[in-house]
Amino acid sequence: MTKSELIYKIAAKNPNLTARDIEKIVTVIFDSIIKAMANGERVEFRGFGAFSVRTRSPRTAKNPRTGEKLQVGTRNIPHFKIGKRLYDLLNQ
Repeated sequence: MTKSELIYKIAAKNPNLTARDIEKIVTVIFDSIIKAMANGERVEFRGFGAFSVRTRSPRTAKNPRTGEKLQVGTRNIPHFKIGKRLYDLLNQ
């Protein structure tokens, strides 16, 4: 599902709101999630899952084209842990 599809579905269920208002709401929600994760915070939606940031330690990598070894520094990566309700729906 894309952001525009999400906006369309919300608009279909809430005819009293304009698509422009819904787009602003969805944008604020996504921006809030991004800012929280950028600050190292965990974002949790009960039943759906939780987003967090994990730190990947430095390592030696290999360039697949040249075979040259490279040093890759510490990286922060997003992590998603699925919630119980979503897990159960996917694995019925």
